[in-house]
Amino acid sequence: MGVFGRLKATIIAAFVVGATTLGAPAHALEVGDTVTLPSLTLLDGKTLPASAFKDRTVIVEYWASWCPFCAQQNPHVQKLYEATRGKPIQVVTLSIDKKPQEAIDYLKTHGYTFPAGMETDAWRAVLGKRRGLPELYVIGRNGKVLRKEVGEMFGEDVAALADYAGK
Repeated sequence: MGVFGRLKATIIAAFVVGATTLGAPAHALEVGDTVTLPSLTLLDGKTLPASAFKDRTVIVEYWASWCPFCAQQNPHVQKLYEATRGKPIQVVTLSIDKKPQEAIDYLKTHGYTFPAGMETDAWRAVLGKRRGLPELYVIGRNGKVLRKEVGEMFGEDVAALADYAGK
């Protein structure tokens, strides 16, 4: 392959890499970053509007039906959701399952009622690249990331997230 052939191959490779990462956030969201959360279509068909996150602390958890660590953490997320209803805190979870029905079946099987939707391009653009599962963010009323946890949390640590209400 001549110089022009190699140059052409390099340009095509750069284009393919650029096209597959186009729109992907450059980095993972970290503590101290400020975000504006988008609306979310929930797995039950309802929409949680972006306004639901205004002036509330938001706890966002990434999970999957096949994730054993999520299976250990989600009962605690359910308890947190129940304990914080009526408080200035919003729990929202994002499944990364390939098919929404997998997530719906998982929620139904376990009796979970916390708000759950599928990860979308809009949420991925805001939260950035995941580092693991489960992954949890606490986002303050002003949109600032107050806490980030990658990996399973103990039940008492999930329960303590209620202390962030209104912050």
